[in-house]
Amino acid sequence: MFDQTHEARLFQPLTLPNGQIIPNRIAKAAMEENMADRGQLPGAALLGLYRQWGAGGAGMILTGNVMVAADAVTGPGGVVLDARQPQDPFRDWAAAGNAHGARMWMQINHPGRQVFAGTNPEAIAPSAVPVEMGRFSKLFTQPRAMTEDDIDRVIGQFATTAELAEKAGFDGVEIHAAHGYLLSQFLSPLTNRRTDQWGGTLENRARIVIEIVRAVRARVSQDFGVGVKLNSADFQKGGFDVADAAAVVRLLNRQAVDLVEISGGSYESPAMHGRPQQQAKRASTARREAYFLDFAREIVAVAEMPIMVTGGIRSRATAEHALAPEDCRPGVAMVGIAQALAYAPDLPNRWKLAEDAVQLPSIRWKSSLASLATMALTKLQLRRMGRGKPPTFRAWAPGVLVRDQLRTRRLNRNYRRWLAHRG
Repeated sequence: MFDQTHEARLFQPLTLPNGQIIPNRIAKAAMEENMADRGQLPGAALLGLYRQWGAGGAGMILTGNVMVAADAVTGPGGVVLDARQPQDPFRDWAAAGNAHGARMWMQINHPGRQVFAGTNPEAIAPSAVPVEMGRFSKLFTQPRAMTEDDIDRVIGQFATTAELAEKAGFDGVEIHAAHGYLLSQFLSPLTNRRTDQWGGTLENRARIVIEIVRAVRARVSQDFGVGVKLNSADFQKGGFDVADAAAVVRLLNRQAVDLVEISGGSYESPAMHGRPQQQAKRASTARREAYFLDFAREIVAVAEMPIMVTGGIRSRATAEHALAPEDCRPGVAMVGIAQALAYAPDLPNRWKLAEDAVQLPSIRWKSSLASLATMALTKLQLRRMGRGKPPTFRAWAPGVLVRDQLRTRRLNRNYRRWLAHRG
């Protein structure tokens, strides 16, 4: 088990298994910005945003997911890094994030079946299981089941992107195996119905994650960080659960993994935006904020690498609570902060001076549009910061959501033209 001590606190450094030192225990967790410049590259807007986060005091900064395949993006404004992309924009991006001493890691991802039909009419997945979101299901592309060649290609794409990230000056990569994206789809028995070596038992379903970790490690240096983002659970009946997550971490213990981040949910069950049962008025602040902390503590008990928990944390007291032991259970090694840093990019620096919590907008619509509106409001703040403006709490959610959908249509057209021109 990874060594946890009572002295492990927010502003103490953390040494990862490969020797890399994170200046403190706070990470800017990944958020999907959809702010790529022309050519699906990081540009002035992303650099402006990450300069603010770099100066904000977090010890680690994780980028929004960077796509390993040009023809498979979570959104039309997503950044793509493959062998055909120029390196200079990525060097500038890494420099913007780590200019003040933070470790800058790139989250790398493949969406699998979670591709919008307006972005790309083709999608791959472990099995031909479409996204099920009621009347919104038609927004997603019907996936086809992956062949062995598809799987081999995806493993190579993750390794190539990691190698390029290191060359560009990033300190590490996080392999995204959560939130219902491709690797999470392999892990879940609901979406992985294969009967070959990539499906069936949990060890088979986790095989692609293990192979990607090995392939990445073979292409990067020893002091380059390699992490994995993992769901604590899918929060869907019969899906991936915390016992599965613990079993996958045991498999990762045998690999050269430096950090595992615990989150949860998917497009179909967006627990990463808050679970109602943990937001009841009588629940403690820690329970309302740290959605996945109880799950993470169970996983810490079997992990041989540091564990980070992400999901709803916005106060210093909750962050410190997550790091500390509780009821004979160990604390986590790091806390990931996402949405709160969209409204207060300097929150870690504020915490150095005093307790400070961020009150976030609450969308209480009784439909799946609530999750989309929450994301639209968050992305509005990111775009404002990219232009050098402060976040705003006065935005009208319905209007922001409509404008976000219109912006997405425009970005879809630009992305499809770029992909067609690429050939």
